[in-house]
Amino acid sequence: MSLQRRTMGRGRIIAAVSAIVIVIGCILPWFRAGSAESGIPPVEGNALAGVGILTFLAALGVLALVALPFAAGERPVSFDRWWAYALLALIAGAGIVLRVIGIEAEIGTFEAFLPDRAPGLWLSAAGTVGVAVGAAEIRGEQPGR
Repeated sequence: MSLQRRTMGRGRIIAAVSAIVIVIGCILPWFRAGSAESGIPPVEGNALAGVGILTFLAALGVLALVALPFAAGERPVSFDRWWAYALLALIAGAGIVLRVIGIEAEIGTFEAFLPDRAPGLWLSAAGTVGVAVGAAEIRGEQPGR
């Protein structure tokens, strides 16, 4: 048994921080429509309703994937590759796109997605791009690709 710590690498750090950003973004509002001044009751929601949950679950998957090599010990982990991070980024992106389409069909306007009304959506989108950048970094640091 060795007491040496494994190094995480830049790509995995980027992916982990981006996944944390996605989790925070999933809790914040993804849309807000109506107001008391306009006479329309305000409606808002986040990623945890509907297919937006895919984005949240993909972020948790990225965090688990980053932690997996440390939990496995000295044995190499076959899933700890760039394509696993890229697949989770695609799943997160699909969750965002499908949730936005569903909300737009429900509300009928894209004004509910402005950054001041939907900070969580924009944070989650930025985090998804960050996970994809992390996957690209991991691909670049692996000798076998």
